Amino acid sequence: MIIDTHIHLDDERYDEDLEAVLERAREGGVERFIIPGADTTTLDKAVKIAETYEDVYFSVGVHPYDKAQFDALDFEKYVGHEKCVAIGECGLDYFRLEGTEEEILANKTEQKRVFRAQIELAKKYKKPLIVHVRDASRDSKELMLEANVGEVGGVLHCFNADEELLSLANEGFYFGIGGVLTFKNAKKLVNVLPKIPTEKLIIETDGPYLTPMPHRGERNEPFYTTFVAQKMSELLEIPLENIKDLTTENAQKLFSI
Repeated sequence: MIIDTHIHLDDERYDEDLEAVLERAREGGVERFIIPGADTTTLDKAVKIAETYEDVYFSVGVHPYDKAQFDALDFEKYVGHEKCVAIGECGLDYFRLEGTEEEILANKTEQKRVFRAQIELAKKYKKPLIVHVRDASRDSKELMLEANVGEVGGVLHCFNADEELLSLANEGFYFGIGGVLTFKNAKKLVNVLPKIPTEKLIIETDGPYLTPMPHRGERNEPFYTTFVAQKMSELLEIPLENIKDLTTENAQKLFSI
């Protein structure tokens, strides 16, 4: 069994064939799915999907790109739901910062405020975090340590292969590995993968994005986690079934599902 720990089933690109997408995944051995709370405008849709399908769960949070939505989001409305398993996707993303130095600094400051607030919510509600980090490893790590994230732990979604973040395993963090592992230019992640404790590895798609080989360029979907598991098995020289078992056990432990 595989658990897809990060799949945006609330994205409009699944609207026409969601049932078929889930059925293909189940037939391929993917048996549980977590929709990250990245966009508040589709959060109710994510909840409805989780309520419709027994094997689908969701989280509530605000992506750093959508930080302006944070103050208007009623976390109380969602976090107590029986299918809500985490807080996030939240974090820091400095990849697309534009403007003057003052504007960039203000953007970073606001991202940090929103990220820190969601860490506090995770601690309040005793939920793990789903953390997004892009071009912001040092600031992310410092902020998380200052906020005592070890109280709840979480996952570094789409782990960026920055070795500086590996020590967060000591704070209860797992490392989400997806289609990037199969890319020809993924040398950094390929080299770092063996340094991640196997008891901290989980699998994700981040669909509809980051589709693994040999389907790169197509819409990603949960069935394609099987290609990630196969690549992980090859690189770590661990039997495929063992990879499926250990990543499933890790996801179950982290998200209590």
